[in-house]
Amino acid sequence: DFYQLFGIAYDAPLSTIKSAYHKALFASHPDKQSFSSATPVDVDIALLKEAYTTLSNVSSRVAYDNILQNARMKSSTGPRPAQVISLEDFEEAEEGIWTHACRCGGTYRIIEEDMDAGRHLVGCESCSEVVWVGYELVNDEHHDTNG
Repeated sequence: DFYQLFGIAYDAPLSTIKSAYHKALFASHPDKQSFSSATPVDVDIALLKEAYTTLSNVSSRVAYDNILQNARMKSSTGPRPAQVISLEDFEEAEEGIWTHACRCGGTYRIIEEDMDAGRHLVGCESCSEVVWVGYELVNDEHHDTNG
């Protein structure tokens, strides 16, 4: 992330970007590093230049910001399930715990608390496969009616 590289806010003005770029160049220059520093700054100068070129040009910055936004949205949505499996296809292993076999030989396990909380994504205990467990709420037909 170019913004993190420079340590600036996402809405930083051009003057802040330019100042941060010069500060980063100065800090990464081998002749300007203090000898008392325990760890030398190891920054790729080409990356600093690319970051500055991108963020200092309005159209490049807009395109870069769109890429970052799309990446954030993808990462925040969580894993994409491989398939939807009905809870009816699961076996009740114990009271409130249902299991289903994965194609890898592992097991998907969902508990009643997860279902009550609306958590439908379930990962296999042996591989990285994720499924969405669907179920329907059934109306209780045995309730008392006045009539």
